[in-house]
Order: sequence, then C-alpha cells, then structure tokens
Amino acid sequence: MLLAWGSPELDVLALTVVAGNAPLADTARNAARMVALRQPTRLPQIALGAAAPLRRPLVTAAHDEHGSDGLGDALDWPPVTSPPASPSAAETLVALARAHAERLTIIALGPLTNLALALRVDADALRRIGRVVMMAGAVDVPGNITPDAEFNAHVDPDAAREVLDAGLRVDLVPLDATRQTTIKRDQLHDALARRPGPLSARIATCTEQTFRLWGYMHLHDPLAVGLAVDASLARWQPARIVVGESGQTRRAAGAPNCRVAHVIDAERFLALFFDRLCPTSS
Repeated sequence: MLLAWGSPELDVLALTVVAGNAPLADTARNAARMVALRQPTRLPQIALGAAAPLRRPLVTAAHDEHGSDGLGDALDWPPVTSPPASPSAAETLVALARAHAERLTIIALGPLTNLALALRVDADALRRIGRVVMMAGAVDVPGNITPDAEFNAHVDPDAAREVLDAGLRVDLVPLDATRQTTIKRDQLHDALARRPGPLSARIATCTEQTFRLWGYMHLHDPLAVGLAVDASLARWQPARIVVGESGQTRRAAGAPNCRVAHVIDAERFLALFFDRLCPTSS
C-alpha cells in the first residue's frame, strides 16, 4: 500500500480487505491503520470482504513474521474506526469495474476470495477491466506454506481456480518472481534514514520481526504493486496455470489463462521501491 501511494501512476480508489495473513477484523483494522498513518491525498474506500474462503476453513499466518496482529505487533498505532459492512468488497469491485472498465487495475495481494465473489456478481464487468495483478502461486519453485503451494493460493484454492478460469487479463506474480527481490535490514534502514519521520520509524518497527526471524525479507506484495506500475520490470511467460486442491499452481497444456512474471529486473525494482516507499515530507 505504501508503494502504491508513493507511485503517481496509481490512484488508489479502494482497499478491499480479506481474511488471510490474519482474520478479517485484523486485516480491516490494519488497512485503516495504514491509511491513518500515511494520510494519502485521496482517502480510499475500505470495503469489508470475505471472512473465510469459499468452501473451506480459514488458515491464517498469524504469529509468524507478521506477528499476532498481522503487522509485526508494533505498538502505539493511531486510533481507527471499523469500516462499514456495506458495500462489501465484492460489490465494491463490481462497481469499480463498471465505472472504470479498462482503466481499472486490481492488485490482489491476499487470498482471491473477494475477486471470486465479485465474478459471481458480474463476470462481464470484471472481464472489461485492464488487468488483474495478483501475488499468488509457486509455479516452478517450492511453496512457502506447503512444499508445493504458496500461501494465498493455499488459503483459498477454489477462489484462485475460479479467477484463473474466468477469462480475465491476469498477470500472475508467483514466488518464482518475488524471491528474486530480497532485502536486508541495513538496506531498508539506510533508505529510511534518508527520509526520517513517523512513517519511516513505523516501517522499521513493523518489519523488525521478519528481519529478526529470517535476516532478510522477500518483497512479495511490493513486487506485485511495482509490476502494476511498470510491467517492464519483469519478463513474462504466457501460461495455462491450473490450481490443485491444496493450492498448487502448475503449468498445463492448453490456451494460456495468464502471463507469469518469470525474470525480474531486481535492481531497477529495488531502486523504485526504496525511492517511493516514504514521501520526502514523512
């Protein structure tokens, strides 16, 4: 979200939250926290989405590097209010698709439940949008939640399957690509030190648990945002991807249903990331 707000090519209209790394109440609160912290010029609509996958129990990533709250267990957040229950995330996505058509890009950074539900409301409207850039899958590499599945696809494989089979213009950003974008604590802190302020301090606090656990960070979601800004940061492969029962995302014969980010210009992406993460006035 911070990278999106720092990118003049994007106009963030809505945040459609979904249960994923944390339960829905937590992800909704975290979205509101980030809006309150960043205070973008356009305040986006926050729309509540699905509290569970389409047909199976929710699996969260709580208590790993995301912390028990989904944001690294940082303290002293600004107070926020819960978003309204209506319109829902699915209704919001449909309304935006109808209003903006090919000008709209959906950047999907969690399980794909909301988008699948939106397709059930008005698939034709969704097929007219410009792109769906989604961080999901592990195509030719091991997974990060099971040996062969990535977290977002694993949490709701039924939704991932419906989205990939819907005839949308999908840019898939899997672990194959995101693991090419790795940063260390000192790299991030050096970049933040050039733009000191409350936002920089909060970013450092929220990322500390990840660095403490692993010593590095893959920029999974930021890469998807970066590729929404500039698709030339990747080399792409047209592919037909099928989704297995546990969220496996594998190549199959047949007409392509997406293009897969394959090789990343990591140096150029990281330069964009560090330049845009914090505004100079933060």
